[in-house]
Parts: sequence; C-alpha cells; structure tokens
Amino acid sequence: MSSEANLLPLLIDCDQLENHLDNPQVLIIDVSCTRENYDQGHVPGAVFLDFKRLFIGEQPVPNKLPSIEQLSTLFSELGMSRDSHVVAYDDEGGGWAGRLLWTLDMIGHTRYSYLNGGILSWRAEGKHQSQEPHQPVSCQYEADILNPAERIELDELKSKLGQPGFAVWDARSPGEYDGSAVKAARGGHVPTAVHYEWTRAMDQENNLRLRDMAEVISELETAGLTIDQEIATYCQSHHRSGFTWLLGKILGFKQVRAYDGSWNEWGNRQDTPIES
Repeated sequence: MSSEANLLPLLIDCDQLENHLDNPQVLIIDVSCTRENYDQGHVPGAVFLDFKRLFIGEQPVPNKLPSIEQLSTLFSELGMSRDSHVVAYDDEGGGWAGRLLWTLDMIGHTRYSYLNGGILSWRAEGKHQSQEPHQPVSCQYEADILNPAERIELDELKSKLGQPGFAVWDARSPGEYDGSAVKAARGGHVPTAVHYEWTRAMDQENNLRLRDMAEVISELETAGLTIDQEIATYCQSHHRSGFTWLLGKILGFKQVRAYDGSWNEWGNRQDTPIES
C-alpha cells in the first residue's frame, strides 16, 4: 500500500482512528463475531458486517470468495466508493477483519487499514463507544477481481508444493495440523506446510494487539517462513488465515496469498495429498 494513496497506514492504533472519525472518506466496518457485540458498543460511525457475507455460501466449498454479483451488492450496501478508506476491526484479534481486507484486495480496493486489537483495544483505552446502529448510505459499487494474485487455488497450490521459494503456512490448531482433530473427511495438513497457529502473533495480555513484530518475524523464520518467499496461507475456511494473510502484509513479506478453499476443500477431497 502506498502511503501517498492512503489516508492511514495499514496498521493503525486507536488514537489514529479517533482522529479520523469525522472524515467522510473513512468507512469503518465492524466484523465482530456477533451482532450482539456490535450492539453492546462499537466505534462511533462503524457499520456492522455479518462475516457470513464474506463467503460465497454455495456448495461444494461455501467458504470461498463470493461471486462478483454478491461482492457488488455487499459493498454497495456498505456505502463504499472507490475513494473510501476502509478501516476494519473485529472482536477476536483480526481473523474476520483480515478476511474482509483480503476480499478488498482481491477487488483492487487497497485503501484500507486494520485497527490493532480491534474493539477490545478501543474499549480498554476508554474510547467513546456508540450503541446506536449506524446505517450506511448505499451506493452503486461495481466489483471485479482486479488483483487475483492475492488468491491461490487448489490446482496451483498442488503444483507448487515443494518448489524452491514457495512455502505453505497452516494457521490452524496443533490438533488439526497433526490430524488428531479432524474437521473434514480427512485430517492432517497440506504436505510441506509450516505450522504457526494464528493466535501466536497476538498479545493475549494486551487486548489481542500484535506482539512485538521483530519477535514474530524471528519465530516465523525459525518455523520456516521467511519474508522473501511466496507464501500460501490457509486454515479451515480462510477465517484464521485471514489474519495470517494480513499479518504477512503488515510484516512486509514479499508475497502472501490466501487459499480460500482451505481445509474445507483440501480435506474433503480424495485427490489431494495429505501429511499428518
């Protein structure tokens, strides 16, 4: 993201967002896990987005990217224009916010930021919260897939396994990775995948803000994920890997791509190699 093209950097804190609450170009989107949490208290002016609308919702892999028509309808209803600078946050450390920002990147809308720690940080700092739902002014937004390189699909992923300079990042739990917790027809992980659970990069004692970035980069490099690689990240439904995709962007990795089919696709097929 170019600093000249954006009102705010990719990663922002509560004070930075507070200073832009009255900016008409800033569109704040709350992707909390439940509507009840939004109603309990949200950043003033934030609109609520049900995370399920970030999925296509159709078999055989309902968690994949929505259709162009679905995306156009969604962002029109949210009142997003080409000039909007989107600030995304959630209540879980960045999974759903990351999924939203990846979706924006796919349609070429790179004017966006992530609120570090989300609503938990906002509340911890005693910032003003609203309990009144904010209704966006709908518009006409025509979406298109302008940045397909942010996504990797099953066949390409299979073809690249083991290639020099290519790595796979599994963001799931240890049990899912080693196959002891099975959430599809088959358990295990994509061959060569490096395991680094998504929550490891969050400071559990500091409202799920990102931990020290130098420490996180060091841990990732030790695990086998380096900033000069092309990295494909996945989880079960590209929710947790929404955060790891975003984390790679924040840390300055050369290329982080999301496998939105994730284990819901890979683990439910019989023609995909699996390790455990």
